[in-house]
Amino acid sequence: MKFSALLLLLLSVNVSAIAADTESAKLWLEQLSKSLRQLNFTTSFVVVKNNHAEPYHWLHGIAEDSQELEIFSRLNGPRRDILRQGAIVSYIEPEQEPYSIISNDVNSPIPTIFRGDISAIEDSYRFISVGRSRVLGRVAQLVRIVAKDKYRYSYWLWLDQQTGLLLKMAIFTRQGLLLEQIQFTHLEVSEQLSENLVQLQSSELPGVIKLNNQQQNKSLSWQVDWLPQGFAVIKSNQHQLNNYHQGDDKAVEFMLFSDGLVEISVYVSLSHEKFRAPEYASDGATIIFNQIIQGIEVGVVGAIPLATAKKIAESIVAVTKMKVSNNTQRGIKGAER
Repeated sequence: MKFSALLLLLLSVNVSAIAADTESAKLWLEQLSKSLRQLNFTTSFVVVKNNHAEPYHWLHGIAEDSQELEIFSRLNGPRRDILRQGAIVSYIEPEQEPYSIISNDVNSPIPTIFRGDISAIEDSYRFISVGRSRVLGRVAQLVRIVAKDKYRYSYWLWLDQQTGLLLKMAIFTRQGLLLEQIQFTHLEVSEQLSENLVQLQSSELPGVIKLNNQQQNKSLSWQVDWLPQGFAVIKSNQHQLNNYHQGDDKAVEFMLFSDGLVEISVYVSLSHEKFRAPEYASDGATIIFNQIIQGIEVGVVGAIPLATAKKIAESIVAVTKMKVSNNTQRGIKGAER
C-alpha cells in the first residue's frame, strides 16, 4: 500500500513537472511572437545546411503610426531583397521586374508562426522548456517544439533571455539527426528605427500584382487523399508550365498545405511517360520528391521526412463530381489513417 501511494505521488509530481515545462515553453514562444512584432531590431544570421552557409541581413521596426517595417536581404550570390510596409510586401530580384503582394509576412527562412499564435500548432507539436545555455554571448533559453508523430520534424529554438528574440534554430529528425540550423551572428535592439527603415518608410514600393481569381478558384482534377494530421489546404491553382522538351505547354495543378509551422507543396500533371521510379533530393530539411505512376506525375516539396512525401504522392486520386462539391464547401482536410 505504501509503495502504491509513493508511486502515485511520483507520477503526479512528474506530470506536474511536464505541465510546468510546457507552460513555460508556451510563455517563451509567446514572448518570441511579441518581440518579433513589436521591437526595433537589426540582426544577421546564416542558414547552415548540406555543409553550406547562406548569410542574411534582417531589419525590423515599428514606425510612429504603428506600421511594421521590414527588410530581408540575402548577402551571397544574386541580390534578393524583401521589403515590407505593413501589409504590402515587395520582392526585388535581378533579371525580374520588382513586384508587391498583399501580405503581413515575408517569405524568409524564419517560420511565419513564430510571430503568430503558437497555440495553432499544439495539436501536432509539444512545447518543452529545457534549460539555459549561451548563444552569441547572451544567456539563451532552449525551447523544443517536438513533433507528436513520425511524419514531421522537431525544432529547437534558443531564445534571448533578455528580449525573447531568436538566437538560434535547429531542425532534427525523430532519431535526433541535425538537418538544418539557423545561427544568428549579430543582434541589436534599439528604441529608434534604423536609417534603412526610415528610408523604407518614405519609399514608394512596386505596384501590387493581382492574382487571377478564375485560376485560383478553378476546381482541380486531382486531390491529396492523405496528409499527416493537422495539415490543411491553404492555396490551390492550375497554371501552364512550358515544356521545352515536348514543345508545348503543360497544365500543372498546385496545392499548398500547412500545419501552421511547415508547408508542403504538391504538383500534379499528366505525363507522356507511364512510369518513372521515385526520385528525390534533399536541401537541408527540405525534401524534393517526384514520381510518375500510370501517366500521372506528382511532385512533393517540403520540410518533411522522405517517407511522408512518398505517402502523400501515392495518395493522389482523381476528384469525382461528388468530391468537387464537398471540397468546394469545406476544403481538403488532413486526416490520419
